[in-house]
Amino acid sequence: MPLPPTPRNYFDEQAPAVTICIPARNEANSIERCVRSVIDQQYPNHHVLVLDDGSTDGTSEILDSLTQQYPELLTVMSGQPKPEDWLGKSWACHQLSKQALGHILIFIDADTWLEPEATSKVVRTMGSDIVDFVTLWPQQKFGTFWEKVVIPLVYFALLTLLPTRYVYQSPKWLPGFLKQKIGALFAAANGQFMAFKKNAYQDIGGHQSVKDEVVEDVELAKSIKRGGYRMRMYHGQNAVSCRMYESADELWQGFRKNFFAGFGHNPILFIGMGLLHIITFIIPILSLPFILLWGSTKLILLSLAAILLMYLQRFIVDRWFGWKIRYGFLHPLSVGWYQMLGLQVLSDYFNGVSAQWKDRDI
Repeated sequence: MPLPPTPRNYFDEQAPAVTICIPARNEANSIERCVRSVIDQQYPNHHVLVLDDGSTDGTSEILDSLTQQYPELLTVMSGQPKPEDWLGKSWACHQLSKQALGHILIFIDADTWLEPEATSKVVRTMGSDIVDFVTLWPQQKFGTFWEKVVIPLVYFALLTLLPTRYVYQSPKWLPGFLKQKIGALFAAANGQFMAFKKNAYQDIGGHQSVKDEVVEDVELAKSIKRGGYRMRMYHGQNAVSCRMYESADELWQGFRKNFFAGFGHNPILFIGMGLLHIITFIIPILSLPFILLWGSTKLILLSLAAILLMYLQRFIVDRWFGWKIRYGFLHPLSVGWYQMLGLQVLSDYFNGVSAQWKDRDI
C-alpha cells in the first residue's frame, strides 16, 4: 500500500531531525536530480548528507556546485579508502551514518528522486504506526526495452512469493519462541529507500553489521526483526521514483552482482528456483501449441488455466505500479532473461569470478 498523506501543518509544533544520506560513486547522470529533490523536501527539519565515493565522471563537480547553492542544507563528504573486508555501498553508508545528526536516518540511492512530501509522509508514518524502520519500493521508471521487460519481474516475485503481511507482523501460526527467529525470514527491504530511527539503527550495528553483504538492505531488515523492532514496507507511489539502469549492459551487470546473493549463495536453492520458474512460466507457453494439437480436453483446460493465472498475476502487478500492460505479455521472455543471467551467475560462482560494479569487484 502507498504511504498516507500528511495533514497540513502536521509538523508545525514538533518535527524530529532527519538526515537524508546519499552514497554516490560516478553518478553524474542522476546526482543533481536526486540531491535537488531531497533539498526541496517540504519538511521543516532535515539535512542532506552526500558521500562522494571517489567519483571520476563529473559527480564531484556537480556536488561542489550544489554545495555552493545550498550551504546550510547540504553537506558533501569525501569518502575514505575502502577497507578490504567491506563492500563499497555499506562502507559509504557507514561513513554517512557516523556524521548524521538526525533522530531519523534516511538512506537513498543516487539514482532515486523524492516527491516534495516524501519525508513528511515517512516521518509521520513512523510516528503514527510506531515503527522503527520503513522501506519504500520506488516507482520504477524505464527507458529501454529490456528495462521494461526485466525490472518488473523483481516486483512480481516480491508480491507473489513473499507473504508481505508477515514483513510487519509475525505469523500467528508460529509458536511464540520461534517468532523472533523465524519471523526474520519474512523480512524484505529495498536499499533505494530505507528510513531508520537512529537508536534502532545503532542497536542492530548499522551498516557495519552487513559490511560484506551484497544484499545489505535485506540483511538490515532481518536484523531489525531479530532485534525486536517493528518495520513496515510501502509502495513508493507519489513518494519516491527510481531509474535503476540506463542500458542493457548496466542492467545485466547490475543484477549479476546481487542475483546469487539474493538466494544466500545457495546453489541448490538457486537452481531449484530457476527450474521452478521454467516449469511454471516458460513450459506452459512453449508446450501450448502441442497441447492444443494433440492434448486431451482436460490437459488443454489445465494448460490454459495455468497461463491465465500467470498473466492475471502479472497484469495486477503492472496495473498497481502503472506499467504498460503490453510488456506483461512478455512475461515468459522476462523469466528467460533471468534464466540466462542465472547461468552466467552460476558460471561465475563455480569458476571463482567476481562480478564488478562501479569499477570494483563485488
